[in-house]
Amino acid sequence: MPYILAETGIKADARWILAEGADGAAMSRSIPLAKGLDDVIVAYAQNGEALRPEQGYPLRLICPGYEGNMNIKWLRRLKLGQYPFYTREETSKYTDLLPDGKARQFSFTMGVKSVIVRPSGGMKLSSPGLQEINGLAWSGHGKITKVHVSIDGGKQWTPARLDGLVLDKCLTRFTLPWVWNGQKTILQSKAYDEAGNVQETRQVLRARYGDNLYYHNNGIQSWLVSESGDISNVFI
Repeated sequence: MPYILAETGIKADARWILAEGADGAAMSRSIPLAKGLDDVIVAYAQNGEALRPEQGYPLRLICPGYEGNMNIKWLRRLKLGQYPFYTREETSKYTDLLPDGKARQFSFTMGVKSVIVRPSGGMKLSSPGLQEINGLAWSGHGKITKVHVSIDGGKQWTPARLDGLVLDKCLTRFTLPWVWNGQKTILQSKAYDEAGNVQETRQVLRARYGDNLYYHNNGIQSWLVSESGDISNVFI
């Protein structure tokens, strides 16, 4: 996007970009100009081939580190202005209603987050013994520096191994071997990023933002392991 903006020209008072999609809902979002000039991508291809219709053909916006709905599919228009455009999706949607009645808006950057993907909800452990816990961690504030895993509902935490490349604002894999004793327990993961952010519990987030934290809930995910080995979601 920096190259497109440079070619078209930017007025001195411009501070925001309107990105508009060509879908039936005309999904549109306001993006800070500074972000557009930093690392936003106007993508037309992936893995050597044109974007597919379900991916947003012919053009899709990619805003690294921002919430997913900012990655406008079927991009048809970019417009610059002095102020946010207050589209439907950023007023009635993608805002968090706080306990005092005010709404938290334009909280674009994804908080530090992790989730165990194996084992996870709907899966079943076949028998007690050695298991491998696998998961993904990410943060809109930069690189993941470490991930801790708990096999007892948050009482104790063990550092997991980060696997593969650890890149800025990208998914990072983590792994931890675990010997399941056949008893009921709760699995959790907690991520840390290079900006000093730590993934918090749902209770902490609810105390700060209230019960309406739908769109920006990066709280710790808990999986209940039953004696039979069935894995299910649990709120704690």
